[in-house]
Amino acid sequence: MIPSPSHIKQLYDRDYLQWLEVTIAQLRSRHYNDVDWDNLIEEIEDMGRRERHSLENNLVVVLLHLLKWEFQPKWRTGSWEGSIIENRRRIRRALKSSPSWQNYLASVVDECYTSARKQARAETQLPLEVFPAACPYAIADILNDDFLPGEDGNGR
Repeated sequence: MIPSPSHIKQLYDRDYLQWLEVTIAQLRSRHYNDVDWDNLIEEIEDMGRRERHSLENNLVVVLLHLLKWEFQPKWRTGSWEGSIIENRRRIRRALKSSPSWQNYLASVVDECYTSARKQARAETQLPLEVFPAACPYAIADILNDDFLPGEDGNGR
């Protein structure tokens, strides 16, 4: 039995999982008039926002650790490199499943770099001016597991 539209709207606030299951069942059975469209649209919009935030957060982490790697060479650790690799993998996975994220990534790299630069200052206690004002890394390098900035120019 499919719940009434008013009951479905109440489900959204009371039992999110059940709301999802009912909504999926309604869509599959093509009971479109019974779908809680307002909440469904909001959920789809939220999915896009969560994906954008996730991509931005992963990018900030990569940039932060690249800065720390480059400007604190005596403090380099495997955990920094591991974090760079893991967050690069997450970004590449998002780009593989949705290639249009590439354009979004290019549009937010400067903003994410600004955040990473401020965080690098806080974590390293180095003056902000030590870190370049503009992102010194190309997107290809940011995503390349073989790239780590270093004295020899090729990252290692």
